[in-house]
Amino acid sequence: MRRLIILAFIGLAAQLVDGSLGMAYGVTSTSLLLMFGIAPAVASASVHMAEVVTTAASGVSHIRFGNVDKQVVYKLILPGSIGAFLGACFLGSIPGNIIKPYVSFFLLILGIFVIYRFLFKFNTYKKLTRKSMSKKQFIPLGFIAGFFDATGGGGWGPIATPVLLTGNKMEPRKVIGSVDTSEFAIAVSSTLGFLLTLGWSNIHLQWVIALMIGGLIAAPIAAWLVKIIPTNLLGTLIGGIIIITNMRTLLGALNVSQIASLYTYIILGALWIIAVGIVIWRIRKGSYHNKQLLE
Repeated sequence: MRRLIILAFIGLAAQLVDGSLGMAYGVTSTSLLLMFGIAPAVASASVHMAEVVTTAASGVSHIRFGNVDKQVVYKLILPGSIGAFLGACFLGSIPGNIIKPYVSFFLLILGIFVIYRFLFKFNTYKKLTRKSMSKKQFIPLGFIAGFFDATGGGGWGPIATPVLLTGNKMEPRKVIGSVDTSEFAIAVSSTLGFLLTLGWSNIHLQWVIALMIGGLIAAPIAAWLVKIIPTNLLGTLIGGIIIITNMRTLLGALNVSQIASLYTYIILGALWIIAVGIVIWRIRKGSYHNKQLLE
């Protein structure tokens, strides 16, 4: 019972982060299950089954708060679902951690670019252009994100969110809402793939239900937070999450010592806090400037 309660809180925290920053539910939940000694395929299957419910709740909440670009959702669903299904079938027989460090390095670079964009290049008072990625660009993005989401226990948000932020002229809240909403189809496809390869007997239904309960509570709260957090602050927060999450994967793959890892996290954390502080200062300065003009 204690383990189930802990899982419910983890599901709540993971969905709160995922729903407000567009990533980390699968990574957080899968990491916890792996700590309990669960095989990667079973852990990923349990998390994706829970996500069928949590992503549905998150998607509905984001739609209600106006955080979704339906055209982006439609373009991501089909290639993402195919990639997720194939990834789930693939993980049923082959470990999915082999290529993970290379993906993490790519995402780390994207995270740095995201922070750079919203810290130095983003102007809150300028309207974003409506130029978007072409349909052909969405196909490989959806497929790759879906495939790695199924094989790594999480990857739809960490891959799709930063790519859309760096290559698409969309507000961060629209990116997050669209990615979270489309993830429902990815969770369903992954679950079907795992059920075909693993069967029901390997799924821990109690753990799935615990993760679901926590995620359901957090989904509407996260969607509301995305609505009220300033765009450039949200972008900077997302960039930091991307960098720290993927740096953890890289350090683990390189077998870096705990002390060196700790110093790395401290340095990254300090730089992230400074970046967030600069953004908050600019927001307050801009609000003060607008107030002075109105007076």
